[in-house]
Amino acid sequence: MRNNFLLGKDKKNNLLKKTILRLCISSGEQSIAEISERIHASVPTATKLIQELIDEGFMIAMGKSGTSGGRRPSIYGLNPAAGYLVGVDVGYRQARLVVTDFKGTILKNSGTIPFVMEANEESVRVICSALRGYFERNGLDWDRVLGCGLSFSGRVNPKAGYSNSFSYDKDYPLDKTFTDYLGVPVNIDNDSRAMTYGEYIGGVVKSEKNMLFVNVSWGLGMGMILDGKLYFGKSGFSGEFGHFPILDNDVICRCGKVGCIETGASGSALYRRVLEELASGKASSLSSKYRRGDKITLEDILVAINEEDVLAIRVVEEIGSTLGRGIAGLINVFNPEVVVIGGRLAVGGDYLMLPIKSTVKKLSQNFVSQDTSIKFSRLGADAAPFGDCMLSRGKLLGVV
Repeated sequence: MRNNFLLGKDKKNNLLKKTILRLCISSGEQSIAEISERIHASVPTATKLIQELIDEGFMIAMGKSGTSGGRRPSIYGLNPAAGYLVGVDVGYRQARLVVTDFKGTILKNSGTIPFVMEANEESVRVICSALRGYFERNGLDWDRVLGCGLSFSGRVNPKAGYSNSFSYDKDYPLDKTFTDYLGVPVNIDNDSRAMTYGEYIGGVVKSEKNMLFVNVSWGLGMGMILDGKLYFGKSGFSGEFGHFPILDNDVICRCGKVGCIETGASGSALYRRVLEELASGKASSLSSKYRRGDKITLEDILVAINEEDVLAIRVVEEIGSTLGRGIAGLINVFNPEVVVIGGRLAVGGDYLMLPIKSTVKKLSQNFVSQDTSIKFSRLGADAAPFGDCMLSRGKLLGVV
């Protein structure tokens, strides 16, 4: 494992160095005088710490500031080449990979790596081997990796390092198992929360400090940025938006309850409703495939939406209206500046967004919702793995 001050004991100088790097992330390039003031240290101390960070490869001199008049101070910022950050969004049948530099610029995104994730050590070994193989094929040096983040669907406790779906040893955290195999610090988190953080750091969010991210995929999840900080909840299980009991449809949710909004506003709900409509004889571009008995997938339905299939569009609009009911409630409770819609169903575009906005306008309190914008994710499929990269950096620097 790479040896640097980020992995050392939290001595005073190490903590001050992390504070300086956090300043560069949140506020951009800084002069020595600005850093000195912000970390409450003398100019000589700040100068010494910055020089150490330069020597260690984490900061670089950026030249003179653009201030007009007088002597222009030198400014300093993050060194993109300090090392790599790796993010992996782990699904049941594939994983999506992103590699960034230390500054957060995406260098490589592999698309997807096929494999089967199960709750056993063999799955961990396979995905770790795939990661190292990807680096080798692309001429990247694994020894320059600073940290790795992995996200999973379902309940994940990032502090304890356990995933309810994929942990297999109650006495040894899953994140430590990955760390052992990869030889770098590894953190794990929920996929919706990773998407939230990715979109907050490098996506559609600008200066907003209160944000909700709604992940509309096979299930329905949510992440929260409250007052500029990612919200985890006591055990890391915050954001179970899909299990709001607000529907009266008698459909049993995968959690075993009835009335969950996920049963009316998710990829699984879209899939179920389209198949119900096909079974009743409604016309669709998918009808012939259904009559032949061929398997119809959620991806088939999403393609049909983009090809303007009337039945698929009508059902996704139903999904949007139901989702709008839930989002209206969230807006009334949290009064966020922005709600970001992401996940697989975001490809529905305006067919999904317009009924969401219409329902929110009808059901939310006007004096609250007028301050909230609703947008689609800018990062799309890269939101979670990019968020994993940034969560990894954040863990190293004590940001999250």
